Amino acid sequence: MAPHNGWLMLKIDDIHAGYGEFEVLRGVSLEVGAGEVVALLGSNGVGKTTLNRVLSGLLKPSAGTVHFDGREITGIDHAEIVSRGLIHVPEGRKIFPNLSVWDNLLLGAYLRGRTRKFGSLERVMTVFPRLRERRKQLGGSLSGGEQQMLAIGRALMSEPRLLILDEPSLGLSPLLTEELFGLIQQLRGDGLSILLVEQNVLQSLMVASRAYVMELGRIVISGASSDLLEAPRLKTAYLGF
Repeated sequence: MAPHNGWLMLKIDDIHAGYGEFEVLRGVSLEVGAGEVVALLGSNGVGKTTLNRVLSGLLKPSAGTVHFDGREITGIDHAEIVSRGLIHVPEGRKIFPNLSVWDNLLLGAYLRGRTRKFGSLERVMTVFPRLRERRKQLGGSLSGGEQQMLAIGRALMSEPRLLILDEPSLGLSPLLTEELFGLIQQLRGDGLSILLVEQNVLQSLMVASRAYVMELGRIVISGASSDLLEAPRLKTAYLGF
């Protein structure tokens, strides 16, 4: 299924991957067009995190290819993937709790965007005014929602061309979740390509143009978000009606 935009930022073709002899991904294919938000949906344990590890260069697939911005990146070093502009915000935020908000953000520009880091800092703090207020606080002293802002802000410091958001709403209150998805809409408006990996189906389909649903290491449903909201299988399995 082709994205709305002709240029592909990410093309995953028939990826197989796992751990030892245990195969987790069994032929996953998906695409993200330039400037597009695409949701990858599925419950815990279906292979979403394994796919993110493949895309980030932390796990080498046993078969299949990954192309980013027209170039193959299958199995290359994770630092090289970051330097090309594919940035992953991991599940659980993974901020540095004993560093200040300011220093956490600066670390985002370590491999990419270093020469423009102070301009990037200003942009991030414009997007996240709360981080400006708390810039001298330790990362570990922030609330869960603020830590998620910090994790995304740190990723933006790397000047991403494509951003993978891995379960960004996990553990957030409904109010903060609403705020987070508003931010994703804002980033989409800025033209950033985003792969949104989430369990929050309804909110994800409201901000993504297209979505893929994964079960047991395979893509089982895909289509425009508006169509998936009406899909009987999705309604029964994930939306509860």
